[in-house]
Amino acid sequence: MSARSLNKVMLIGNLTKDPELRYTPSGTAVCSFRLATNRSWTPSDGSERKEETEFHRIVSWNKLAELCSQLLTKGRKVYVEGRLQTRSWDTPEGEKRYATEVVAEDMVVLDSRRSAETSDDESHVASSDQEANKEDKAQTEETKKDKNKDDKKDEKEEDKKDKKKDKEDEKEKEDEGEIDIDDIPF
Repeated sequence: MSARSLNKVMLIGNLTKDPELRYTPSGTAVCSFRLATNRSWTPSDGSERKEETEFHRIVSWNKLAELCSQLLTKGRKVYVEGRLQTRSWDTPEGEKRYATEVVAEDMVVLDSRRSAETSDDESHVASSDQEANKEDKAQTEETKKDKNKDDKKDEKEEDKKDKKKDKEDEKEKEDEGEIDIDDIPF
């Protein structure tokens, strides 16, 4: 009788940046993104509550990769199920590098696009106030649509600057010993 084993990962968290979709030379879609999960606890000595954030590298393939690329954006809350995989490769300098990632087998978006854009204060509104908020949001959406093109262009430029800053921050974190999946030849 063979021994059984299990390699299963289940995560619920928020995307730290937009997913990146690429294709292998043979045409297979591969999408990579990072997911942040939080854990909080009170130490046994009764001191101040502590919080810890873990960052997970997620890779999806084929049709799931294309879906992730289409549906996911920075800040969205998702459930990802898959398996752990550690890869190794040699750098051009002859160094051995390793990367551990979750190979996604299933993904479920847990928020609506609208709720991904709301602030934390709005997400804690009581249910009786939620209907009023929906109406306010609908009016706000109409107002946004009526803005002129110059305002939209300015917003896009600000978003590009924010995304560039986020990418630079993320790159600094990755440069602290992790290798980005883009550095790995397929």
